[in-house]
Amino acid sequence: MGEKLVVAAVQPRVLDGDVEANVASHVEAIVRADARLVVFPELSLTGYQVDAPTVDLAGDGVVKLVAACAATHSVALVGAPVETAGGRFIAMVQVHGGGVNVAYRKTFLGGDERRHFVAGDGPRVIEVDGWRVGMGICRDTGVDDHVRGTAALGVDVYVCGVVHHETELDEQQRRGRNISALCDAPVVMASFAGRTGGGFAKTAGRSAIWSKDGALLTEADACPGGVARTTLKRS
Repeated sequence: MGEKLVVAAVQPRVLDGDVEANVASHVEAIVRADARLVVFPELSLTGYQVDAPTVDLAGDGVVKLVAACAATHSVALVGAPVETAGGRFIAMVQVHGGGVNVAYRKTFLGGDERRHFVAGDGPRVIEVDGWRVGMGICRDTGVDDHVRGTAALGVDVYVCGVVHHETELDEQQRRGRNISALCDAPVVMASFAGRTGGGFAKTAGRSAIWSKDGALLTEADACPGGVARTTLKRS
């Protein structure tokens, strides 16, 4: 069980619908982050396009992400639309040197998402070096019951990928502090930066990491390519 965990919240350059280009920017972000756990925004592999084709988790692009994680000894949590036996989901996909799997499915859908996706089945955790990692995707982070349900699983850190308008930055930061209080754990929030679909002409960026006490530990700028990175230590 690791006493320390190097984490990063990244906001890669994303071209809507161009998965090949986005894989390249994700590889760049993984290498640049130089972290054990790298967290990406919601739907980072496709851009925020609710009608985008689902990502083939056995495809060449994902294989490149696996290779990047193997080379850097990283675990990446990537945002992507996926299709499984249960339907079509907005997912957080876990990528590491040994392969790929769907780690979490967004539970609380909003707006047009309901027409294109199925809701996930609630809180989940994964383990990275003995750290229990709780997860949320965008709207999930504003639902206290969902955050409390994640906390009840005994999390050491809560990670999330979000897409917010630049005018929603205050709410984004409020959620980060609120989650840390509800989970009594650090929060790693990767926020989309730049233009994307769904009416997001300009997103908030400013990916950030908060301590378990709600103190801001580090924050990226509002531009694509930003990284927030720190080393978490067990209490």
